[in-house]
Amino acid sequence: MPTFRVQPGTLDVMENVRAQGRSGPRLRVARRDGWFLLLAAAIVGVDQLTKWAIRASIERGDAVEVLPFFRIVHVTNTGAAFGMLQGAGPLLIVASLAGLAAIVVYLFNPGFAHPVVRLGLACMLGGAVGNLIDRVTEGRVVDFLKVPHWPAFNVADSAISIGVVILLWSTLFQDTERDRSSS
Repeated sequence: MPTFRVQPGTLDVMENVRAQGRSGPRLRVARRDGWFLLLAAAIVGVDQLTKWAIRASIERGDAVEVLPFFRIVHVTNTGAAFGMLQGAGPLLIVASLAGLAAIVVYLFNPGFAHPVVRLGLACMLGGAVGNLIDRVTEGRVVDFLKVPHWPAFNVADSAISIGVVILLWSTLFQDTERDRSSS
């Protein structure tokens, strides 16, 4: 039979945790987190405003040529990126919620405190919320930016893509920085 020893003071800490009603570590939103949340909220706001403007001014399926290589269109997408998983709305909502939860955990995790990483996560958070609002309220996402040889996209899609690029760049840059400092 194994024997367990309790460190002095351990039970006091455990009692404090139970008394406070906590079962584990909590995410903490500090004052310095405000600009990340503000950026995510701004992305959601711009995304929803532009989608509202497209719905109000351009009939679905119509397009307005802005430049020879750029059009404003009004198309909808019931699937994921690039038209994959068409009609899989409930699955995409669940996947979006899981992705949002992961982004929030990482965004407020002290281990991911580097501002560049958090910038990328904030962009992804804003974009994910923007598209999730469409999926929940409309059952489809409005896409309206169109360049040749690329599917139509929106502000939320752009924010997600920019966030991913920032995270990739940050990962490569931080690894290079670590390699230099360990040499």
